[in-house]
Amino acid sequence: MDEQEFAELAAGAALNALSPADRQAFESARREHPEWEHWVEADAATAAALADTVSDALPPLTLRSTLLARVATTPQLPAMDAAVAAAAEPVDRWTPRPGPAVDGSDDPPAAEPPPPTAVIQAVSRRRWTRGILTLAASMVLLVALGLAAVQINEYMNRPEEVVALQQIEDAPDAQSATVEITDGGSATAHWSPSLGKVVLVSQGLPQIADDESFELWFVRDGAAVPAGVFEPTDGTTTALLEGAMQPGDVIAVTVEPQGGSPTGEPSSEPIVTIPT
Repeated sequence: MDEQEFAELAAGAALNALSPADRQAFESARREHPEWEHWVEADAATAAALADTVSDALPPLTLRSTLLARVATTPQLPAMDAAVAAAAEPVDRWTPRPGPAVDGSDDPPAAEPPPPTAVIQAVSRRRWTRGILTLAASMVLLVALGLAAVQINEYMNRPEEVVALQQIEDAPDAQSATVEITDGGSATAHWSPSLGKVVLVSQGLPQIADDESFELWFVRDGAAVPAGVFEPTDGTTTALLEGAMQPGDVIAVTVEPQGGSPTGEPSSEPIVTIPT
C-alpha cells in the first residue's frame, strides 16, 4: 500500500465507512508507517469540525422503508467469491505478455485471455469504493474550508464601530461609564485616552420621527463639537464617535433633524450625557 491509498483509507476511517477488509489493511499500514499518521489526524480533525456544525436531528420515520424500497428497485451486481475480490489488483487494460512467440516465429505473441467477469467486477467495486471514500473526504474538507472562509470573511468585514470597540477594550487604559435613559433605556460610553476613540453602546433609545436622527457630540470647554449621527435600530445600537476625544470631554446625544443639526450646534436638550 502506498501513501495515496493510505490517505484514501484514512478519510474513510474518519467517516467510519471502511469495510472490515479495508479497516484491517488500514490498521496494518498505520502500524508499519507511523510517518503517515498526519493523514489520520487531519481527517479526524476535519470530520470533528464538520460534526460540530451540524445540529442534532432525528431521522424521518420513513427513512428505513424508503431505503429498503430503493434497494429493492436498484439493479445489483451478482455475488462473487470474496477470495477473488480480495486478490484482485487494479487493471487498466490487458496486454500481451512480452517475449518471443512459442513457435519461434516473429509473429507477435498471442494476447492473454480477458480476465474473468468476477475479477473485473471486483476491480470495479474496489475502485468505486475508493472513489466514494475520496469523494466523501473531499466533501468534508470543502465544507470545513468553506466554514473557515465564511468566518474569516465575517471577521475581515466587521463594522468599524465593532473594530473600534474591540480596540478600546484591548487597550490598557480602557474605561467605560453607563447612564440611564428615560423609559428604562441605558447608554454606555467606552473610551481609551491613548487611542482617542469613543464608542457608544445604547439600548432602549426613545422613539423618534422618520425625519429625525440621533446626533453625537463632544462637549468640551462649554461648546459642543459634532461627532456624527446614527439612526435608531431595534435592540442594541453601537456607534463610533467621529473625531478624536480629548481629556475631560463629555459624551452627549441629542435628537436632531435627519442628517444632523443644520447649524452645527445642538437644537435640543441632550437625552444622554456621560462625563469621561
